[in-house]
Formats: sequence, C-alpha cells, structure tokens
Amino acid sequence: MDETVPFGSGEYWILLGLLAFGRGMDFFSTWVATPDLRLEGNPLARRLGWKWGGGVNVLLCGLAAVSPLGAIVIATASLLVAAHNFQNAWLMRSLGGDNYNLWHFQRLRQSSLPLYIGCLLGQTSLVGGVGGALAYFGDPHLVPVAIGWGIVCYAIAVTFYTLLSLWRSRRSFS
Repeated sequence: MDETVPFGSGEYWILLGLLAFGRGMDFFSTWVATPDLRLEGNPLARRLGWKWGGGVNVLLCGLAAVSPLGAIVIATASLLVAAHNFQNAWLMRSLGGDNYNLWHFQRLRQSSLPLYIGCLLGQTSLVGGVGGALAYFGDPHLVPVAIGWGIVCYAIAVTFYTLLSLWRSRRSFS
C-alpha cells in the first residue's frame, strides 16, 4: 500500500485534481465562514494567511499526488473539514467574527463544560470509529483504507482544533 505513481503520469494528474478539489473546498468553505480568518481554528493557517497558505497547499498537493494513499487520505479529510465548515458558515458570516465568538462563548457558559466536551468526543469518536472500521476491514484495498484513514484524520482534527478553540476562547473571555 506504500506504492507511488510517477510524477506527471495520468494517475498523478487524477490524484492532483482530487487533492486540488479537496483542498480548494476546504479553502473556499473557510473563506465563506471567516474571510478574515479570525475564526480559523488552525493557528498555523491563520498565521500564514490566504496567500502563503495557498502556496503551501499547492506545494502539498503537488508532492502528495505521487502517493495514492496520502492523496486520498488528505482529500477525504479536506472534504469532510469543508463540509464541517459549511455547517455553521452562515451563522459565522451573519454574526461576524467577534459576535460569533461572543455568542459561542455565552452558550458555553450557559452549558456544562463536561457535557460540551462529552458531546464533542461522542461525535468525533463515532465518526472516527466509522473511519477506523473502513480502514481495518478495507484492507488490502487501497481506496477504502485511505478513505477510512481520511475519516479518522478528520475526526482527530475536529477534536484537536475544537478543544484548542475552546481553550483559547475561555482564556480570552475569562
């Protein structure tokens, strides 16, 4: 499963297109939600900004397209992140970054922190469990294994960046 495809081959261009679509949708959904990147959960992406972040992603896509496993994992995780972004993008955009942060923090203060974290872990562990099962039972077939790992990576990213955002918002509003 550690096979690669030759740079510039037909398979390479298909994988590059898949990666470009996945990463492009992640970028687009982020822009819809937070054009100024104020609500971006990934501090590195926020620091790089649109221009440098775009360049890094072009390089990432070009390099990852030689690995079918890596390309499908990245594309799957990126598309799921984009879908997650679109879920609340309308609310983020309509309230604006500062008001959305304040609204979200106020909801957290009216709730139980263990309940919030429990629901987050419930959501991401269920999604990650589906991905893990797909990766495990898809073996030795590349595509289901790669999609499964992409789902697992998505679940880990959502858990990590949501908890990071929670920690940052509790520090800034306390």
